[in-house]
Amino acid sequence: MSDLWEIFALKYAERGNRTRADSFIADPHHDLPHEMDYYVWVLRQESRQRSRVILVDTGYDTEEGVARCREIQIHPAEKLRQFGISPEAIDTIILTHLHYDHAGSLKAFPNADLHVQALEMSYATGPCMCHDHLRAPFTGEHICDMVRALFAGRVHFSSGSKTIAEGVETHLIGGHSRGLQCVRVKTARGWVVLASDASHYYENYRLGKPFPIVVDVEDMLTGFQTLKQLAESDSHIIPGHDPIVRSIYQPVHSGDDSIVALHVAPKGGIL
Repeated sequence: MSDLWEIFALKYAERGNRTRADSFIADPHHDLPHEMDYYVWVLRQESRQRSRVILVDTGYDTEEGVARCREIQIHPAEKLRQFGISPEAIDTIILTHLHYDHAGSLKAFPNADLHVQALEMSYATGPCMCHDHLRAPFTGEHICDMVRALFAGRVHFSSGSKTIAEGVETHLIGGHSRGLQCVRVKTARGWVVLASDASHYYENYRLGKPFPIVVDVEDMLTGFQTLKQLAESDSHIIPGHDPIVRSIYQPVHSGDDSIVALHVAPKGGIL
């Protein structure tokens, strides 16, 4: 089987009641509106012998959306079904980190092994969670789901960089969350890096502008450079929450930009 993968971004929610102050520290235009998209990512490898799928992050569910006043448009698991993928059939999930919007629907994937940085698990269950500010992006029940999966033998830890499958790598970034990792994927157009929250928007890494939810600013800033080193080029970096992604990448279905192909070169400029 080839080591090349297809990558798809699936949007399941959006948030419009935000300003640039929610996205950038010390932004001069802090009061201007700044929308956010929420995605999960599908890595797919097709051959005559078999089809393999790796899911990157699980998103958050309806209950979590109501609790945080951030209602979803469609449950991530249902979005996958629309794409022809059964959540129960997924056997491998990479969790970039354990914030509510990236690891909040674990119950929908009962048969998947979960790949996470050991540092992230210790951070989400350790003394840092005694601080309200650091605990806010996490949800206790999600972390309990991780512990249950751990005792079921489904959690696999990494410390730094790791090859999950041929052509799929994870790399520790930190910054936004202690054990945040990005995902590097080999595609027909070269190595693409799913930044996840190592760079929420193109502006974060391109202009060196930290995101306000951060445990270590230095790690976040260093992470911007790491993304550039890991990617084939600037056009091979995919930020984790930027609506621009849907405007520059080809939609899978005509007239519906909620699922776009990232293994194909972007169709226009980024900024």
